[in-house]
Amino acid sequence: MFKNVLVYRIVRWEPQALTAVEERLQSAAFVECGSSQSESAGWVPPRGERHGALLESVGGQWMLRLMVETRAVPGGAVKQRLETELDRVERETGRRPKGKRAKELKEDVVRELLPRAFPKRSSTLVWVDATAQRVVLDTTGGKRADRIATLLSDALGGGLALAPLQTQLAPATAMSAWLRSKEPPAAFSLDRECELKQPDSEQATVRYARHALDIDEVAAHIEQGKRPTQVAMTWDGRMSFVLTESMALKKLKRLDSTDEKGEGREAGFDGDVALATGDLGRLIPDLIEALEGEQPVAA
Repeated sequence: MFKNVLVYRIVRWEPQALTAVEERLQSAAFVECGSSQSESAGWVPPRGERHGALLESVGGQWMLRLMVETRAVPGGAVKQRLETELDRVERETGRRPKGKRAKELKEDVVRELLPRAFPKRSSTLVWVDATAQRVVLDTTGGKRADRIATLLSDALGGGLALAPLQTQLAPATAMSAWLRSKEPPAAFSLDRECELKQPDSEQATVRYARHALDIDEVAAHIEQGKRPTQVAMTWDGRMSFVLTESMALKKLKRLDSTDEKGEGREAGFDGDVALATGDLGRLIPDLIEALEGEQPVAA
């Protein structure tokens, strides 16, 4: 179910009843963009069923899905229309608008063209594990993750406070050690992809794809000061992923066919949730242990 994984720690929370949370979610349900809106965000049924519940609990694991719709006017169209407006004002007044006036005209152009822009939608799966005190987002971070965390805190209530998972050993430091020693941590193996970057103004970058990483050349790059920004790994022979320096997991993929042919697919959504949360519920702690545990977070 998850293509990416970004973990947040639940710092503080008094879980509410499912019915109460569902009511809160309904008040923040997704509504498509209006003609003059550039963006709209809200919750949609995680099962994908029309008019379905916005919160699903499977084996005590809560699943939600946030939908975001955006309307963006192509920059070229804005520039062309703005030039036309600037020319018109210059003809009428004898002066070409600059500064604040030019900015206002640009904003007017965007508002004029916005209703004609095609909307784009993207959704993000959210897993709330109250027992382990974790929230897992199907994204790799950045502003999207921060926004989802904020909206989730509003939606779930109970004073929910989240913090990005931080480990005692930084992922980049750990990846450097694994590549240099050619010894991955227990339960993990190094795969055939990595990126190394020089941490200076030039940021010289070396990438390996479909290439063995247990070679002296990789270790030499690290000795010369390059830092791994991402490394492909496999956990327990079951799941492959790319670990990033920001503690995100990308390109997550199951290596067996259970979810395609076996119990997960037959059981539909509930089986998919059980498989995903079961595996990730073991992978995440193993990865945290490989990074020497979590940093404490003040409640």
